[in-house]
Formats: sequence, structure tokens, C-alpha cells
Amino acid sequence: MTTTSLHLNDKQLSEIAHELDQIREQVTQSVGEKDAKYIRRVLAAVRYTELSGRALLFFGFFPPTWILGTLILGISKILENMELGHNVIHGQYDWMKDPELNGNSYEWDIAGTADNWRRSHNYKHHTYTNIKGLDDDIGYGILRLFPEQKWRIGNIFQPLYTVVFALFFQWGIAIQELKLGKVFKSKTHWNKFKQDLKPVLKKIRFQFVKDYLFFPIIAGPNYLGVVAGNFVANIIRNVWTFTVIFCGHFTKKVYLFNRHVIHNESKGHWYVRQILGSSNLSGGKLLHIMTGNLSHQIEHHLFPDIPARRYAEIAEKVRALCQKYQIQYNTGNMMSQFTQVIYRICRYSLPI
Repeated sequence: MTTTSLHLNDKQLSEIAHELDQIREQVTQSVGEKDAKYIRRVLAAVRYTELSGRALLFFGFFPPTWILGTLILGISKILENMELGHNVIHGQYDWMKDPELNGNSYEWDIAGTADNWRRSHNYKHHTYTNIKGLDDDIGYGILRLFPEQKWRIGNIFQPLYTVVFALFFQWGIAIQELKLGKVFKSKTHWNKFKQDLKPVLKKIRFQFVKDYLFFPIIAGPNYLGVVAGNFVANIIRNVWTFTVIFCGHFTKKVYLFNRHVIHNESKGHWYVRQILGSSNLSGGKLLHIMTGNLSHQIEHHLFPDIPARRYAEIAEKVRALCQKYQIQYNTGNMMSQFTQVIYRICRYSLPI
């Protein structure tokens, strides 16, 4: 769905901006020790679950132990990626002045570098949300998810290679900022590409050594069991992350915007674009924690640097505002939202 104009006039957009700014101010003023305790508990949970999962894998000679260890390690990786890494890198806890939780220096447990994520996600995606040609997260350069995207013969197979993309999602994130398509078309200078490639290869090497050499070697005779456990744990994290991110951006009713919307774009219009370009997931507290509160994707796009644990309370006010101004507020359970994502992937694999 594409929109070039809204039913809202300038006065209403100004009012929306003012009301959302007020919501932001109220929450920001109340951020404090409870939020600090929460994120420190998350950090501790990540460490303890990783330790427990890896310990079980070390002694995973029997299938129940291996399965349990792999599952716990996968959960640890999800928590680290979603509720800890993603939110910390957004600077949500910079106010704590804790070096471990600093958004400019935190490095997370995936193949992609945090520095590249800060550029491709924190800046590009959150500034130019769902703007065709400016937001690189629209299909990640390989999927056609909107009819406005140019169809290519390779899109016919995208239902198949989407499965591969989901299974190895962290590797797609790792190379996203390298712009390989431009390299192959000679639109990027080779020397620049080599410079950009160095930190990516360094991070990939570190992740590979950690999961597939260091921990398996110290496990001794259970080397292959640890390799397999780490591999499956990464797959669990990758598929979950892919599902949450795609449910937050590519459901049936999300809007795609043309480039010209940014010309003289007011703050109110920017806020509305974030709402229309995002989707929420309904569910309980456990779902919110395991998604890094990206189950509140709308609220995250409105206030990316506010501690994500606050999105649930913000959501009630944002939803009321959307009802007041008759703005679409896209939400649904994970099964419903992901079904819409699958439909998009299949529907726009065809040249129609």
C-alpha cells in the first residue's frame, strides 16, 4: 500500500506531534532505577542462560541433555540479540553511564557488526522508515514485498530463498551494509569495499571461532555435539529474529512511501509515517520480553531511544491517539501477522 498524502491537515499533524512529544516527555522524566534494575537483570539472564546452555552441551552425551542445552543457549542468544543488544545499541540505557550498556560501544553476539547496524538500522531505517529507495530494510535488497518494487526473474524463487534467509538471518545482517549489488555493478569503488569488508570479516571470524572452534574444542570428546548445538542455537535465534522483524514491518496493511514525502516533512508527518510503516504483535509479557518489546514495533519507531520495557504503557496512549485522529494502528497475534508476511512474500514473487 502506498500513500502520498493523508487525510490529516497541518493543524492535526501539529497536534499529533505535540501529543506524542508530551508522551515522550512524561516517560523520559520517569525513567530511572527500575529501568536500570530491569536491564541488569536481562544482562544477568543472558549470561546465566548462556553458561547453563553451554555447560549442558559440554556434557550432552544423551539426547535430552543436548536438546535442553541447545534450547537454553538459543533462548540466551534471542535475549541477547533482542532485549539486550538491539535496545542497548539504540542508546536506550546511555543515561546509566554504564560502559557495558553504552549504545556507542556495545558489541552483540551476531555476525553483523554493531557499527554497521547503527548505520543501516538506527540511522537509515529509523529515519527513512519504509521509504522506497532510502530504507534498505525494505526486502533487504533480495525480496520484493511491495508491488512498487521492480520485479526481476529471480523473485519467482523468493519463497524458497526466504527460508534460507531466515535460517541464516545473522549473515544477511552481516553483509547488508556492504552493498554487494553495487559492487557487482561497479557502482562502489573497490578500495572502499575492501575497507568496509575488514571489520565485517573480523566479526565473522570472531563469531565462527567462538561457536565452532573454541567452545567445541574445550568440550573435548563432545566436540561435534557442541558444534551441532551451537549451530542449531544460532538457527533458533535467526528464525525468531527474522519472524519478529518481518511481522513488525511487512504485514498486509503497512504503507510504502515515495521519496518525495521527506521534502519539508513535519515532525507530525514523520510520527504518522512511523505508525503507518509498522505493525505490532499482541501477546503476553513473555512474548514482549522475547521480542525485545519489538512486539510494540509502532512505539519503538516513535521512540527508539526510550527503554523498550516502557512500550507497553506507551502503547495504550498511542492507540488512543490513533483512534482520536483515525490513524491505522496495525496489531494482531503472531500467527495472523506472520501469515500476512508469508502472503506478501509469495504474492510479490510474481510479476503482478
